Amino acid sequence: MLVSQILRSKPDGTVYSIPPDATLAKAAEELSARRIGVLIVSRDGTSLEGILSERDIVRELGQRGPSCLSDRVADVMTRDVATCLSSDDAEAVLQRMNDGRFRHLPVVEGGVLIALISQGDVVKARLSELHMEKAALQDMIMGH
Repeated sequence: MLVSQILRSKPDGTVYSIPPDATLAKAAEELSARRIGVLIVSRDGTSLEGILSERDIVRELGQRGPSCLSDRVADVMTRDVATCLSSDDAEAVLQRMNDGRFRHLPVVEGGVLIALISQGDVVKARLSELHMEKAALQDMIMGH
């Protein structure tokens, strides 16, 4: 299964971003309001300057306390962001996420951010695929 196949099955392909000069408090508000775990850091919504996860904010809060919430996103974000292509194998992408201990991977084509894929997206697609395979095997066994 390819990343592109998973992206087609996602009901909402919206990628939420935040500018690098926004505060961590604003980022936390966005994450909470949208009920998401990560924001792409971008000035225009298509360039990838970094990524900020809820884990990044919690880590800073734990280390420095609430005063960190006035810091800029650019000061905390991950700058060296792993990405994938829509033509990449989904299981290989899932393995990269597991190995790198991150849950989201931006999908980039021609240097432009086009989507975001999560571990949950890949697992859900794989479970659906396994369910269809099981049903097909049961039909074969039952002679349908």
